[in-house]
Amino acid sequence: MSTKLDRRMVLRGTLAGGVVSVGLPMLECFLNSNGTALAATGAALPVRFGSWFQHLGLNPGMWVPDKIGAGYQHNTQLKVLDEFRDRTNLFSGLKFSLDGRPHETHTSSVQIATTGIYGGGGPSLDSSIADVIGQRNRFRSLEVSLYGSRRSLSRRSATSINPAEPSPVALYTRIFGQEFQDPNAADFKPDPMVMARQSVLSPIADRRQDLEKKVSASDKRLLDEYFTGLREMEQKLAQSLEKPAPMPSCSVPGQVKEAKPGTVIDDVETNTIVFGKLLAYAMACDQTRVFNAEVGSQGLRHAGSTFTWHTATHEEATDEKLGYQKEVYAFVTGANKIFAAFLRSLDSMKEGPGSVLDRTIVLWQTDHGDARNHSLENVPLLTVGSAGGRFKTGMHLSLPGDPYARVSLTVQQAMGVPISTWGDRSNQTSKTITEMLA
Repeated sequence: MSTKLDRRMVLRGTLAGGVVSVGLPMLECFLNSNGTALAATGAALPVRFGSWFQHLGLNPGMWVPDKIGAGYQHNTQLKVLDEFRDRTNLFSGLKFSLDGRPHETHTSSVQIATTGIYGGGGPSLDSSIADVIGQRNRFRSLEVSLYGSRRSLSRRSATSINPAEPSPVALYTRIFGQEFQDPNAADFKPDPMVMARQSVLSPIADRRQDLEKKVSASDKRLLDEYFTGLREMEQKLAQSLEKPAPMPSCSVPGQVKEAKPGTVIDDVETNTIVFGKLLAYAMACDQTRVFNAEVGSQGLRHAGSTFTWHTATHEEATDEKLGYQKEVYAFVTGANKIFAAFLRSLDSMKEGPGSVLDRTIVLWQTDHGDARNHSLENVPLLTVGSAGGRFKTGMHLSLPGDPYARVSLTVQQAMGVPISTWGDRSNQTSKTITEMLA
């Protein structure tokens, strides 16, 4: 016999003379029979997208599985991801094309991977996805830097970059600070300061047409970007005046701690785990549905050493007995362990019959096949998660010579982006990997 409960129900008690409330997790009775939607409203549980960019590739010969298709086994370099193998897709054989243009190492391939365009002349793929699934969230996307920098690979356009947050504590304050509206709170009071800001912004936008008649074409483009951002701000302000939709899996984490943001690999690992948990909470509370994380692999180093991962790829000799660069192998394996820890943080946030990770596609990208010689051939790529069943998982796909953009196009289509082609020149493709779409 089942009992109907309100998904905003809390358990109340007393502690040290005060009243405490504890929110309930996402129980089966809150959901439909399939566990995919809220029983009360029929609204589907949200899907999410995340990108993880890890520079400098993987060790050649140590990551491509022997078997193609379902049931593959991870090769040596990716064994640390075995617990997620049935939710992972691994793509081999992909390439970046320069079309005769200069190879700006660690830049050209990053631009092609994230925007599909040499030179990075357009929005990054996460922005295209956020336009579809993230418009009504408080944060259209959240960017984090795992190595202490504000740099981000996420961009709205060639000139508009979404800065990254390098501090877990600062990210906690940004998400769960004074402007956070608990979607499960019984009482809702709009912030009067928000109402004041909204009334100030509206008349500014009204003068747009008059202003655009008086400026040059280049200034008009800049104004268009400005007013586009202004409209988005107004939309978010308007949303903050509305009561958020309840999210049964939402709870506010306790205050977080961070290691020193920077390039020491132990600090990066500590902060990454915290970042993962914060992003999981943010998505469970529907504050955002899109995130981006950059490892900054080139500058990673061990405590007390100035010898970086990037330096090792070029200067370390190949061990004659082992047949590979030992330090490079250790750096790559360490970064993959950090990625596994990040995935565990997302997977630990339970939601319906699965977890936040299960309702997300995490796209793992890199910039080289072999960083030692800046190879743009056989560049590894992974996806983890199915976005609530939109993406098939557990397969190794060998796509020798195909543009890297094939996976990016397929992922965007899985997330609902209405495109049939992505990339430019030899990096352009209209070939969806149809066997990946559910």
